Amino acid sequence: MNLSLPAILAQTALLLLLAPLLSGLIRNWKAKLQNRRGPRVWQPYFDLIKFWRKDMVISEHASWIFPFAPYVMFLTALSAGLLMPMVTAQAPLGLFGGVLALVGLLALGRFFLALGGLDPASAFGGMGSSREMTLSAIAEPAMMLAIFTLAIAAGSTDLSRIVLASRETGWNFLDPSHALAFTAMFIVLLAETGRLPVDNPATHLELTMIHEAMLLEYSGRYLALIEWGASIKQLVLMTLLANIFFPVGLAAKTTPATFAIGLLWLAAKLLALAGAVALVETCCAKLRLFRVPDLLSAAFILAMLALVFTF
Repeated sequence: MNLSLPAILAQTALLLLLAPLLSGLIRNWKAKLQNRRGPRVWQPYFDLIKFWRKDMVISEHASWIFPFAPYVMFLTALSAGLLMPMVTAQAPLGLFGGVLALVGLLALGRFFLALGGLDPASAFGGMGSSREMTLSAIAEPAMMLAIFTLAIAAGSTDLSRIVLASRETGWNFLDPSHALAFTAMFIVLLAETGRLPVDNPATHLELTMIHEAMLLEYSGRYLALIEWGASIKQLVLMTLLANIFFPVGLAAKTTPATFAIGLLWLAAKLLALAGAVALVETCCAKLRLFRVPDLLSAAFILAMLALVFTF
């Protein structure tokens, strides 16, 4: 697979520009479902600009890890997005890794964000980091098992080959293994992006917050990088869920026509997933912290059953 600089630049621009819009769309639809006016769809762009212009307040107890963590999280999320096919079946950086590389990059970003929450020695940061790593120990295996279900059928862990194999004749979306893997991946998506019923991104209550607790010490440009990286991670996971299970519109070759068709199909699939996430957040209440591992364990069991059913 040859590296294409235009493809890398195009997908990088798509990740950077589309990620805040997707977050704003979910917030707006969630507010509409709750009979509230809610923020505008493009409000995350204004928030990023506001954070970028503000000065940073850094704790006197912080070391080099504290300013380094936001850059690592942002770059790992962006790199993971380039390892994944979005508009066409060819991933721009697919030559450098597949499923394991993508999951590893996301885990590396989470690890440094947890270190950044621990570094200032605040009580909230340590609490959020502890909760984040506890949940990730269950969410990451469930995600890998769900993707491995499709990788076994494709005969490769390369995401481009998985997508191409999904388009072959005989691929059944209603297959029990695919349905179970999709359900497990959707639960992991809610957990990884800090959505209800796992976490509530709209609260700062110390008894409920997980992701937000690690960000309380960040401000200014560092906070903008973390929020932007989190929205990119959300876009990467939603695109991964949409493309590997429903690879409609993804062509093997990149031409202007296939790029336009793939972009339209990607927008349609992301809109459907965004509506599903907003609906789940509206209908479900926040789980107690000690009940969240039960939900993720259910996702792990579903992914394991999906893997077993492939044989």
